[in-house]
Amino acid sequence: MEERKLIYLINPIAGTRKKLKLRKMIERETSSRGLEYEILPTHPTGNYEDVIDLITSRGFTDVVAVGGDGTVNQVVQSMRHLPVRFGILPVGSGNGLALAANIPLKPQAALSLIFEGSSCRIDAFLINQRFSCLLSGLGLDARVAHEFANANSRGLISYTQQSLLQFFKAQPYLFEIVLDQFSFFTDAFFISVANSNQFGNQVTIAPQASLTDGLLDIVIVQKMHKAKLPFAILKQIRGNNRLQELVESFTNKNILYFQTPSLVIKNPKLAPLHIDGEPATTAESFHIEILPSCFDLIQPIKDQV
Repeated sequence: MEERKLIYLINPIAGTRKKLKLRKMIERETSSRGLEYEILPTHPTGNYEDVIDLITSRGFTDVVAVGGDGTVNQVVQSMRHLPVRFGILPVGSGNGLALAANIPLKPQAALSLIFEGSSCRIDAFLINQRFSCLLSGLGLDARVAHEFANANSRGLISYTQQSLLQFFKAQPYLFEIVLDQFSFFTDAFFISVANSNQFGNQVTIAPQASLTDGLLDIVIVQKMHKAKLPFAILKQIRGNNRLQELVESFTNKNILYFQTPSLVIKNPKLAPLHIDGEPATTAESFHIEILPSCFDLIQPIKDQV
């Protein structure tokens, strides 16, 4: 059996847990198993050349991202070309990828999974060549991400406050959706492009999404009376909206929900963008495509889930 060597990359500002206690637990549990390991900080710039050199020179087999979805995105996109397994200790604000992969949110249980779980390859996608392993979006949810990033405090309460504030300010944006067979225009409050079913915090915006099906789930929340918006979104979260065939008429639907391996979204009004919950620079057009079987993620063994 391959001798495992682990690198833990800890985001010093993710979530609200005490990092010193977490670090001590990592050191204690990893040492007790006689495994070689290193604990390093994440890099705000996303430049992990030094870590890549360490992995290749010393033969590290596993890279564990200790943080939220933004941390996972940054770490995986930097090292997905390496022959390593990725693990997650979810201590961020939303932890969407961990929830989608059934990774426990409690640090002790998540760390045990790192040692005992199996890995399998999961999908990711590119949005104008920018990497996303979870969910990206345009419009209202991206505006929340931008404001949340600038908030004085992080966590679920702060995120909820920003969501409510931006909801009352929200106005629809004009988009053009271009698919292989046809295109259409829509005025929409937001568009979610999902590889995972999770916004985070157990909010399943794309209930039928799978990390391994080679498809993107597209959720378009179209213009409607503001009073109807929360109920329409709640219906989507609860999984009451079935996946739609692209031949269906979209004109009378509040929310469009369909799957595709790729699409183009034209964004003439420059609606804001987020990538895996982190604010990103928007553009007038986005080419989006799935990256099937992109990287190895440690997760619960299937028959134990």
